[in-house]
Amino acid sequence: MGRRILKRKMEKMKIIRKIRIIILILILGIIVNIGMGVYKENKFRMENKTEITQNIIVEKVEQEIPIIIERVDIPSTYKGFEVSAKLEIPKIKLETYVLENYEENGMKVCVSKFWGPSPNEIGNFCIAGHNYEQERMFNHLIDLEIGDELYLSDNINGKKTYAIYDIYKVKPQNTAPIEQETKGERIVTLITCVNYSRNRLIVQARGIE
Repeated sequence: MGRRILKRKMEKMKIIRKIRIIILILILGIIVNIGMGVYKENKFRMENKTEITQNIIVEKVEQEIPIIIERVDIPSTYKGFEVSAKLEIPKIKLETYVLENYEENGMKVCVSKFWGPSPNEIGNFCIAGHNYEQERMFNHLIDLEIGDELYLSDNINGKKTYAIYDIYKVKPQNTAPIEQETKGERIVTLITCVNYSRNRLIVQARGIE
């Protein structure tokens, strides 16, 4: 009897040890899972904090970097006509104001805005002018070549540079050169008569700065 009782006690102790080991393993597992969760949460917070900090720094830097605009002083009127911008084409030594409204009397003074947005804005800013052999007219547009530069200035956006990318002739009824879909680019289109007004000479330039 004594041996049986001793054997049973030993078996119970083994079972108790196994239960304790299992409980210990479970507790360790719970502690590890909690620790991993805390680690991941802290890591996530640190990554987000870093990203937010970086964004704040970038935004601050962007805000601190000034947008450089070459300021100009364009008169509001010229010879009684409202002025929209100033056009300069060094290749043909042209320097002229661009009148705001396209009308017969103004066209006798200098070139005028024919169609499009405000100067130096996204879109197709179209300028028309006679090819008269006189100052502030488009008589020498025919001498321009692809790659030549021109400058358009206004009192809001300053002075911008454009490079000529296309030169061609169209019939007077062809309105394709004044279309406004420019895929987000700033375009300047110069228009004048050629071949005794039978055709229009079109010079188009794209903003490069």
